[in-house]
Amino acid sequence: MAPLEFVTNQEIIMAARRNLPDNVWHYLSGGAESEATMRRNRYGLDSFAFRPQVLADVAEINHSTNFLGQRLRIPVMLAPIGSLQSITAEGGIAVAKAAEEFGTVNFVSSVTQPSLEEIAEASRNPKIFQLYVQGDFKWVENLLTRVKHAGYSALCLTVDTAHYGRRERQMMDRWLPPSRRGVGYEYRAGLTWETLDAIKEAARLPFILKGVATAEDAALAVEHGVSSIYVSNHGGRQLDHGRATIDMLPEIVDAVGGRAEILLDGGIVRGSDVLKAVALGARAVTIGKLQGWGLAASGQAGLVRVLEILENEIVTTMALLGITRLDQLTQAHLYRVEPSSNPVHEMSAFPYMPGGQLL
Repeated sequence: MAPLEFVTNQEIIMAARRNLPDNVWHYLSGGAESEATMRRNRYGLDSFAFRPQVLADVAEINHSTNFLGQRLRIPVMLAPIGSLQSITAEGGIAVAKAAEEFGTVNFVSSVTQPSLEEIAEASRNPKIFQLYVQGDFKWVENLLTRVKHAGYSALCLTVDTAHYGRRERQMMDRWLPPSRRGVGYEYRAGLTWETLDAIKEAARLPFILKGVATAEDAALAVEHGVSSIYVSNHGGRQLDHGRATIDMLPEIVDAVGGRAEILLDGGIVRGSDVLKAVALGARAVTIGKLQGWGLAASGQAGLVRVLEILENEIVTTMALLGITRLDQLTQAHLYRVEPSSNPVHEMSAFPYMPGGQLL
């Protein structure tokens, strides 16, 4: 099926499953241990219902926003993903080109291919470099020199990987992604707030802290001068039995108090998910699994189509909520409910994908 023929992201996920070998599918789509955290991400999003307002003029809708001074066509960016070369031959270049074509920002993982310079040169859109510390501070300084020379607009430090999560789907496949092979975690295990300060000082770029899951850590991050708090549980791939990111969000927003911009990932697969996060205080969200599925379905064009479908869902939901701008969204548009899907699972946003069907 040609990318433009996809009318829903359900079709794109189904195409990705057909195209990927089992081990890469499990790497992309699975979580840690019993996958409770991953499923709670979906449960949390399903636990909010909308409270619409009628008889509002919604003939013209503006769904754009800005993040760290960069314009986003929709409040969706492309999360850093390691080992993209296992999903699509172009690897990170396909993501960069899709981001430029659509009009958003992509994060570039320090553990994907090709090189950070090749990805930077592949498109003109702003890009954010995501750092996994894999060496001593001299190693970090050398890498940051390359990042700045390549023109990245911001630096994102990921801090929820002191140890590689027990991703049992991968373990049972006896397979590790290329980014994991031969990589020691002793440097990430030793990260502290003092390390963060040193990296931020060396980078001298807008600084994003990824992996924040509590109000306490969010407040500390603001004290250490970060530009953005990235609320994330690594898609449920690291610590299992954690909370849904959408459930963490309100307390983190309160703790930050407007002193830093807030991002969120974790189970975002629909435009309605995006708007729920914005209503609770996120400036924007990022997509990981959904990004990978788009790439697996049809490379750059598949990912652009994912974003176009999300955009259509956002427009439809905003119109039916009775709002024309994202800054009109508030917590008053949401109501806590019991999820209608029983049981909730990682694919329960899609009614034609019963739990386990694509696993």
